[in-house]
Amino acid sequence: MSAAPRADGDPRRTAAGPPPESASQAVPAPGSATGGDTGPEDVADAATGLDMILTDAALGPLRRLLPPVGGSLRFAAALARHPRTVLTHTGQLVGKIGRIGFGRSEVAPGPKDKRYADPAWSGNPLLKRAMQAHLVAAKTATQLVDDAELPWAYDERIRFSVTNIVEALAPSNNPLLNPLTWKTAIDTGGRSAVSGTRRMVRDLSSAPRVPAMVEPDAFEVGKDLARTPGVVVLRTPVFELIQYQPTTPNVRAVPMVLVPPTINKFYIADLAEGRSIVEYMVAGGQQVFMMSWRNPDARHADWGLDTYGQAVLDAMAAAERISGSPQTGLMSFCSGGIITAMVLGHLAAIGEQDRVSSACFAVTVLDQSRGGTAGAFLDEKSAQAATRASAKKGYLDGATLAEVFAWLRPNDLIWNYWVNNYLQGKPPPAFDILYWNADTTRMTAALHRGFLGMSVRNKLTKPGATTMLGSRVDLSAVTVDSYVVAGIADHICPWQSCYATTQLLGGDTRFVLSTNGHIASLVNPPSNPKSTWRTATPNTPDADEWLASAHTEKGSWWTDYRRWVGERSGEEVDAPTELGGGQPTLGAAPGTYIFDK
Repeated sequence: MSAAPRADGDPRRTAAGPPPESASQAVPAPGSATGGDTGPEDVADAATGLDMILTDAALGPLRRLLPPVGGSLRFAAALARHPRTVLTHTGQLVGKIGRIGFGRSEVAPGPKDKRYADPAWSGNPLLKRAMQAHLVAAKTATQLVDDAELPWAYDERIRFSVTNIVEALAPSNNPLLNPLTWKTAIDTGGRSAVSGTRRMVRDLSSAPRVPAMVEPDAFEVGKDLARTPGVVVLRTPVFELIQYQPTTPNVRAVPMVLVPPTINKFYIADLAEGRSIVEYMVAGGQQVFMMSWRNPDARHADWGLDTYGQAVLDAMAAAERISGSPQTGLMSFCSGGIITAMVLGHLAAIGEQDRVSSACFAVTVLDQSRGGTAGAFLDEKSAQAATRASAKKGYLDGATLAEVFAWLRPNDLIWNYWVNNYLQGKPPPAFDILYWNADTTRMTAALHRGFLGMSVRNKLTKPGATTMLGSRVDLSAVTVDSYVVAGIADHICPWQSCYATTQLLGGDTRFVLSTNGHIASLVNPPSNPKSTWRTATPNTPDADEWLASAHTEKGSWWTDYRRWVGERSGEEVDAPTELGGGQPTLGAAPGTYIFDK
């Protein structure tokens, strides 16, 4: 669930850090106030992200927006050590502002900055000066952060705060300056102002207190989304298990169980027709089962990592019973991948990892040493405060987490919709991923505590430092063939951090790097003509060395994964004539837990 840089960003740069010009860039949604040629997947990548950004969801997003005291002092001290640099930037800024005031400046927004696409920004002298002043101030602020050369975590925190302040002050966000506000008001006879005010009151009255990225009635789950035919074959207090109806006369003998994230619903893997990896895998002859997590509340506060790990084992047992196979393949996503890795460590410790034929980790970070912007804000003191906050409620509220994610990319997820929804009074465009992103779930206090405690100490990189179901987890003992996929433009789960998984697991690992960001790398059907992916062998210890040797393939990694997992899913057998393995089923897919609010 969150934000990703542009897909054309430099893959060798640490994905968490924005490029120097980022303070003056904007990537709008299609059909939004700012218009442009950016696809909806770009905004979706910014809207969704790593489930490990849990601290601020408990403590509130303002902690992240305000410059931290320690970081501010370090920033000031670093600049004080370079007075000549500060004076140079200040002098250049004054000179640029002077040229802007006299109308002699050639400063212009970048070609992808659609905030200032309206001709009035370049044609009206007042608006042009306001735009140019903002652009040069934004660039100067970013240059000062660059020149301070702060340690990584402090750099991330200061850069985040500076970027948020700079982007909030953009004249395009000002209703008195943005020409789109006035044009729309004239065209609608003032109705846009009334509509925009209503939308603002609605959005800000309850969490997440950010502009809506999609209308609540834009889609219907079970009809437009999560629509692949199947039945519920198991229901426990923790999850439902869905078995999907085969569409081929023969299927692979070994079933695959999908383990979704623990925040948001499972249907990120089963979106609209033609955009569902479930549908695609079923069409390829796989027996597919999906876990659908229950939306927990205060009654379930004690459900921790062991609870969810046992749920994965229960799903595996049900798939084995129904299919008659002694093995199961696991495909996991984001935080579901962290739980899956721990389950594999448990099975390795008790000598039962042969129950797993293969494992897939999609946009999953197991090594948190440099886990992007989220990792920079994660420290033990903050983690303890966050777990105390969620313990009071018994859960972490998914809506609050969505608010935190939105502030990770304010241009994409705040100000873009601020202009569209409020200044122009328009409804946001309907897009399936953004609807899924808004369909949040809660996380139990115990699971929240477990994730944060494991992340802040980076326990999965240390054999035996954490446990699953009583077994000490050593990922190097996991020898199951694994498929690891990451997005090159993902700064919530930086691809380099995902790549580190290849050095943690003890088995044969295939690493695939998709063109896209966090969510677009998952929702990446072969029908997408722009998609490419990279792979290479062997998996060198250094991620950049791996990238330098990688070759690029056109198309989607879905095709490669279906081939790869098919080779590890046994022989072809007749497709089952009935679902559930002869036992009574519990209703049609997508089940009941998916509708819990």
